[in-house]
Amino acid sequence: MADKPLTAEEIAARVRAAGERAAAEAQARRDKAGPQRPLPPEVNGPKGPEPTRFGDWERKGIASDF
Repeated sequence: MADKPLTAEEIAARVRAAGERAAAEAQARRDKAGPQRPLPPEVNGPKGPEPTRFGDWERKGIASDF
């Protein structure tokens, strides 16, 4: 017996339900993990702004992609 093709509404309902399950699962993992501890300060890190803030590496005004 052949299955009927799904309608757009049925597909949307399945996607919505999957999204709700994923959000609930992610929230449960966050709740189980507990509060996050702050990271320790960086040692010998760059002085000034983060050099990778624009998606490439920038040092002394010269940018290069990686």
